[in-house]
Amino acid sequence: MKEYNPQDILNIAVVGHGGEGKTTLTEAMLFDSGALERMGKVEDGNTVTDYDSEEIKRHISIGMGLAPVEWKNKKINLIDVPGYFDFEGEAVAAYELADSALIVLGPNGVVPVGAQKAYDYCVKHDIPRAFVINQIDKENTDFAKTVGALGTKYGAAVTAVQMPIMNSGKFEGVVDLIDMKGYLFDGKSLKETDIPADIADEANALRETLVENAAGNDEALMEKFFDGQELSKEDIINGMRAGILQGTVAPVFAAAAASDLGVNVLMDGLLALMPLAAEIAPIYAEDASGKEIELKRDPAAPFVAHVLKTIADPFVGKLSIIKIVQGTLTSDMTVTNGNTSKQEKCSNLGMMRGKKLINAAKLVAGDIGAIAKLQNTATGDTLCTGACTLRFPPIAFPEPSISLAVTAKKKGEEEKVFAGLHRLEDEDPTFKLVKDTETGDMLANGMGEMHLEIINNKLKSKFNVEGELHDPRIPYREAIKKPVKAQGKHKKQSGGHGQYGDVWIEFSPVPDGLADFIFEDKIVGGVVPRQYIPAVEKGLKESIKKGVLAGYPVVGLKCTLYDGSYHTVDSSEMAFKVAANLAFKKGMAEANPVLLEPIVKVVVTIPDEYMGDIIGDLNRRRGRILGMNPADGMQEVTAEVPMSEMFKYATDLRSMTQARGSFKQTFERYEEVPAQMADKVIAQAKQDMEE
Repeated sequence: MKEYNPQDILNIAVVGHGGEGKTTLTEAMLFDSGALERMGKVEDGNTVTDYDSEEIKRHISIGMGLAPVEWKNKKINLIDVPGYFDFEGEAVAAYELADSALIVLGPNGVVPVGAQKAYDYCVKHDIPRAFVINQIDKENTDFAKTVGALGTKYGAAVTAVQMPIMNSGKFEGVVDLIDMKGYLFDGKSLKETDIPADIADEANALRETLVENAAGNDEALMEKFFDGQELSKEDIINGMRAGILQGTVAPVFAAAAASDLGVNVLMDGLLALMPLAAEIAPIYAEDASGKEIELKRDPAAPFVAHVLKTIADPFVGKLSIIKIVQGTLTSDMTVTNGNTSKQEKCSNLGMMRGKKLINAAKLVAGDIGAIAKLQNTATGDTLCTGACTLRFPPIAFPEPSISLAVTAKKKGEEEKVFAGLHRLEDEDPTFKLVKDTETGDMLANGMGEMHLEIINNKLKSKFNVEGELHDPRIPYREAIKKPVKAQGKHKKQSGGHGQYGDVWIEFSPVPDGLADFIFEDKIVGGVVPRQYIPAVEKGLKESIKKGVLAGYPVVGLKCTLYDGSYHTVDSSEMAFKVAANLAFKKGMAEANPVLLEPIVKVVVTIPDEYMGDIIGDLNRRRGRILGMNPADGMQEVTAEVPMSEMFKYATDLRSMTQARGSFKQTFERYEEVPAQMADKVIAQAKQDMEE
C-alpha cells in the first residue's frame, strides 16, 4: 500500500445496530477495491474483520476491525464496529480513531436502537455522520419509508443523496440525486440510464430537499438559491460537505452489501462528501502545566499519536493501534510516552487489515497504524518525539455494569488464569479484574454476561487455560437484636502453669449503625487486672470477624466488660483472649442474632415508555422506589434494592428497554434479611464451611 497524505485519507467508522450488515459492507468495500480476490461471508466465518474465534463461532463482531482500502487515489480507513451493546467500549475507541461515521441500518421503515445510539453519540461529540440504508435487495424493503423515519427522528439534517431503482422487487440500480442521473448495475461497472418514470416525482422531491440543504450551509449558495439560479453539481457537493462538517447535514446512501450492489457508488459518494483527515478541526492535548496545545494534521510537524486500542496477541505479542494526530512516524523511530515519560522504539510499524499486519516504512498525520511490542504503553497513552510532555484527555470508556466471580476450572491453574485475565484487561478497558478483599472473590467486571463469557472463552483460545464464572458471594453481616450478659471462662490445667481467664460481658446492639464495634471497660476493684483488659478487647475484635449464624462479620455490637476474675499464677493475656471469645459465642447465640444484607441505591435512567416495566421489576427485586425525576429528556427512577438482586440487572435492563436504559448503583447501608431467605443463606454458608 502506497503512502498517503492527510488530504487523501478518509477515516470512517462503520457503526449501527447488530445484524444490519456492517461487517458485510466492509468486506464488500475490500473486495471492490481489489484488496480481496473473493468476498467472505459472516455466516461462513471468513470475513477479514471478524477473525476472532468467538466472532466466527457466534457470527457477530466482538472487537473493532480495521480495513484500509485504496479507492481512486485515496485511502479509506474503514473501522468495522460491533453493534452489540456488550462491546460498547470498542465503539468508543473506534469513534476516537475515526473522523466520521457511516451509520448502517436496514430498509425496514424504522430507526433501530443501535443506529439511534450511534447518531446521538456523533451529535454529542461533533462527529460528521452519514447513513447507508443497506440490504435493499431483501424482500419487502421500503427505502422511502426508512428515509422518512430518519427525517421524523432527526429533522432536516437527513438528506438523501441516492435512491434505489427497483424492478419487481429487485434492486437494479441507483439514482444519483446530485447530478439527477440513473445508473444500472452492470457487473462491477455502472450503465447510465434515464430516471424511471415511476420514481421521477419522488426523485425530484428528494432533490429539492438536497439542494435546499446544500444551499443552507453557504451564504453565497443561499443567495444563488433564493435568486432562482440553478446550483451546479460542484455547488451542491461543496454545500453538502460544509453541512456534513458542521453536523447540520447527514447524507443517506443506498446499497446491498451482501450482493455487492451499490457499494462502489457508495465509496464514490463517501469520497465526494465526507471530510478527509486534513479537513477535520484541530485536536488539543495538554502539556505538563495543563495548558491546551493545538495539534494539526501536518506531516511536517513534530510527531504526536494517540494509542486507542491494545491487542494481546499470543504470537506477535502486544499490538498498539494508534491514530497519528500530527507529524510522521517512521520505522525504528524512538518515541516518548507522554503518560509514563518512558521511551519506546517503534521497530515493528504497520497497519492492520483484520488480523494481518501490513508492514509500513512510515505513517503520516491523519493515518491509522499499528506498532508491535511496545513495552510501557497502554490504551489512552500519548506518543510523541523528544522530551514529550503532551497528554490527551482520558478516554471516557463506559463503566462496567455487571460483576461475576471467576475461578480456575482446574486446581493449581489460578495463577495462569489471573495472569491471562490481566493480559485481556490491557486489551479491553471496559473489562476490570478486581479482588474483593472481604469475600476473597476475584471479580470479573464487564458490560454484560456475553462480554464476560467471551472474555472467559478468550482465556482458553489465547492462553490455553480455563476459568469459571459464577455469582459472587454477598458480603452479608450479622448483628444482634437484644442485649444479653454472658460469661466466658477459660480454665485449663496441664501440669506446670495453667491457663485462667474469666470475664462477664454485656453485649448490646448499637442503635442506627452508629458504629460497627464499641468496647467499654466498666471493671471496678481490679477483678480483671488492667494489663489483661486490652487482651479482652483484642479477643472480641478477632471474634467479630466471624458471627455465629453463618460466619459473616458482626456489626453494630457494643461489648461492655463489667466483671470477671483472675488467677495470680495461671492468668495470661492469651487466657483472657480465649475467655472473651467464649463469652462472644455464648452471648451472640442468646442475643437473637440476625443476618444483614447490603442495600444499594440504584438510579435507573430510561425513556418514559418503560417506566411501568422498570418500577414493576424493581419491586419484584424487593426494591423500594424513592423517587422519579425527569433528566435530559429521560426519566430517572431512584430506588433502594438488595445487592443480591442486582447481579444481572445490566442484562435484564438492556432487554426490558431495548438497550435504551442505563443505571448506576452505590452502597447505601445494611438491612435485616427476611427470615425465609436468611435460612437459605445460613444453610448454604454452613454447607460451604463443611466443604
